[in-house]
Order: sequence, then C-alpha cells, then structure tokens
Amino acid sequence: MLVLTRKVDQSIMIGDHIRVVIVDIRGDQVKVGIEAPKDISVHRQEVYQEIQEENRRAVLSKAFNVQDLTKVLKQSPEDQS
Repeated sequence: MLVLTRKVDQSIMIGDHIRVVIVDIRGDQVKVGIEAPKDISVHRQEVYQEIQEENRRAVLSKAFNVQDLTKVLKQSPEDQS
C-alpha cells in the first residue's frame, strides 16, 4: 500500500486517466473527489461488496438450461412476443 500525505486541492494520479483530489478535510473526515472515465465504476468499498454479493446470489439462483437459452436467442423478435 502506498501512503501519501496530501492537502486540500492536491491530487493523486492513478495511471493516466484517474485523478483523486482532496476536496475538504474536517476533523477526522476527508472528502475525496474521483475523476475517472465513464467506463470505470467507482464505488465506496461497502457498496462494492454489496454489489459483488448480489451478483453471486443472482448467479447461484439462476439455474438455466443452455439449450432453452439458445432457442430463445435464435428466435426472431416477432416470435418472442
């Protein structure tokens, strides 16, 4: 882990496209701004963990037959209505 000291309005670059800016510091709280390309998801860790857990539950609960799925995908839009 890289540990850095930054002041308000100072930033950190991650690669060429992600910028982390210290927006505000009040007491024991630090406000951080993150500028990243739209194709990169940025979440708080607890939210990220919830998303991952929900994805795992969805995969485990969705037992499907590959042959049935193949049939549905091969149907024309008119056949699916």
